Amino acid sequence: MLRPIAIDRENPKAALKHVAKKGDELLKDNVWVLIFPEGTRVPFGTIGKFSRGGTALAVNAELPVLPIAHNAGKFWPKSGWAKKQGVITVIIGAPMYAEGSGPRAIANLNDRVQAWNEQMQREMGSLPPAPQAPVSNDQVAV
Repeated sequence: MLRPIAIDRENPKAALKHVAKKGDELLKDNVWVLIFPEGTRVPFGTIGKFSRGGTALAVNAELPVLPIAHNAGKFWPKSGWAKKQGVITVIIGAPMYAEGSGPRAIANLNDRVQAWNEQMQREMGSLPPAPQAPVSNDQVAV
């Protein structure tokens, strides 16, 4: 009923083309497409590399990305099926639009979505605070 897009993880290039084709068909049928850009669950407290498949789909369809962050990994770890009791936090961001079209727009949008997700993970306490840049002597106010 959800019309999932099955991919072959052994062949990433073919998977990306398949997501683009099937995703475009679904969007044209007014079906929302949910993409997990990391491709799989990652250990709690980490962020995986974001694939550009979802942002490419959005840019090519001239649609925004609706970013969503959650901390479900805190209660359902990547390894094993055991779940812990707790409350999952879900944050839905503002729609993010590409600035232009083509590969640069896809990469830029993907970077912005990943940065937003990382910031939300930090705010939820799923990641440690961002490291502070060192302050040089000429930047210190007296």
